[in-house]
Amino acid sequence: MLCGRLASPPLSRREMLMQCANGFGAVALASLLAERACGQAAPAGRSAPLTPRETHHAPRATSVIFLYMDGGPSQVDSFDPKPRLDREHGEPIKMQIPATQFNDVGKVLSSPWKFARYGQSGTPVSDLFPNVATCVDDLAIIRSMVAPFSEHTNANYFLHTCHGQQGRPSAGAWAAYGLGSECQNLPGFVVLNGGLIPPGGLDCFGNGFLPATFQGSVFKHGRSPVADLDRTEPTTELQQSKLGLLRRLDRRVTNELGRADQLEAAIANYELAFRMQAAVPDLMDFADESPATRKLYGMESTYGPTQTFGTLCLVARRLVERGVRFIELTCPNVGADRWDQHSNLLEGHQNNARAVDQPIAGLLKDLKSRGLLESTLVFWGGEFGRTPMAQGSNGRDHNPFGFTVWLAGGGVRGGTIYGATDEYGYFAVENKVEMYDLHATILHLLGLDHKLLTFRFGGRDMRLTDVHGEVIEAVLA
Repeated sequence: MLCGRLASPPLSRREMLMQCANGFGAVALASLLAERACGQAAPAGRSAPLTPRETHHAPRATSVIFLYMDGGPSQVDSFDPKPRLDREHGEPIKMQIPATQFNDVGKVLSSPWKFARYGQSGTPVSDLFPNVATCVDDLAIIRSMVAPFSEHTNANYFLHTCHGQQGRPSAGAWAAYGLGSECQNLPGFVVLNGGLIPPGGLDCFGNGFLPATFQGSVFKHGRSPVADLDRTEPTTELQQSKLGLLRRLDRRVTNELGRADQLEAAIANYELAFRMQAAVPDLMDFADESPATRKLYGMESTYGPTQTFGTLCLVARRLVERGVRFIELTCPNVGADRWDQHSNLLEGHQNNARAVDQPIAGLLKDLKSRGLLESTLVFWGGEFGRTPMAQGSNGRDHNPFGFTVWLAGGGVRGGTIYGATDEYGYFAVENKVEMYDLHATILHLLGLDHKLLTFRFGGRDMRLTDVHGEVIEAVLA
C-alpha cells in the first residue's frame, strides 16, 4: 500500500530511456542470437570463406557427386522402357507433338537395346547400362523430369542454375556458399573435366553474383589437373615471403578503400593455391589404391574413354574423402557428339554408355563398401531427353517434355521409381518434376532449406530455386 503518497516520483521520458537502454540492446542481441542463419552467416570477405557452416536442419548428405551426361541421354533407351515403340516401330506417331528442335520428324523408333529387370526392386534397365543395372536397388529413378528449354546452351544453364541465361550461380557454387567446406586445402566446388566443356561453357560452373571464392574450379584429366600449380621460386620460404608481401599490399588497399569481393577472393585464392601445391599431388597419387579398385572403376579397360571416366570417378571418391562439398564430372570424348545423337543413335549412345557405365557402377559400389554412400549424394542426368520418334531415320531429337534422371545415396530411397511418361515416353504425365524441385531436394538432403539459402543481390534475396520448387518427399529414405 502506498499510504496516500507515491513511493517515488514518476520518471520522465528521458530518464526512462536512459535506464532502459541496455535492456533494449539485450533484447536485440537475444533476437539475433536466436536466429539460425546459413549462407549470410558470415561476410563474403571473411578470412576463411570455406569455413564449415551450420545447416538449417540435420543433413543426410555431406557431399554431392554430379555425373553430368552432357547432350541429353535418351530415356526410352536407358531407364524408361516403352513397349509401344516396339509395336509401332516404323509407323507415324499417333499423337499431337510440338515442333522439335530441328523439326525433322521421322517415324516411331523402337529402342535398339533390350530391357530387363534387376535387383530386389525389379527395376527395368536397358542393355546400355549392364553395370549400373546391378546397382538399381540404390537408385531413385525419376522418369518425369521436364525443362523449359530444348536448346543445349539455355538448357545447360537451366540444369545448373535454374535459370536459362548465363550469369547465375551454379548449384555447386550455392552448395559451397551455404555449407562451406570440410577441406581447407582444396576448393569447395570442383569440376572434373573429362575432355568436353558443354555448350554454355564455363558459365555452367560459375559463381554468378555469389562471391568469387565459390565458383567451380576445373580440374583437367591427367597427373597435373591444375595449371601452374608448381611453384616457380627455388624455395618454399621465398614463395611464402612473396605471398606475405601480396597479403600486406592487398590488406592495405582494403583498409583504405573498403572491402572488395574480387580482391578478397584473390587473397583467398592465393592462400588456397599455396595449400593446393601439396594437396593436389596427394589427391592424384593412386599408389594406395589396390589393383582391384582400379579394375572396379574401369581404369584397366581397353577402351580409352572408360579409363578416363573411371579415373575421374576415382578422383571424385577421393575428393569426397577429403571433405569437398560438390564434385561435378563432365563426359569424356568418345569421338562423337556427347549424348547428342541426332543420327547414328546406336553407335553414339553405345560408345557414351561404354565410357561411363563401368566407372559409375564402380563408384557406387566403392562408396558403399567404404560406408561413404550414406553421406554422399550421387546425381546422374543431362539437360533433357530425346524423342521417341526418329530424327530422320536413325537418330533422336531433343525432348524436354519428359526425361529421366536418378539419385543415389545420401538419404535417397533406393529401388524407387518416381513419375511416369506417356506410352511413347514423350511427355511427363504423372508426378511431373521441374528442375527447381530437383535442386530443392538436393539442397534438402545437404541440410539446406532452398527457401532460406539466399544472397542479397539487385535489391532482393536471390536463391537457387528463385520463387519455385518443392522437395520431392517420395524419393527420400
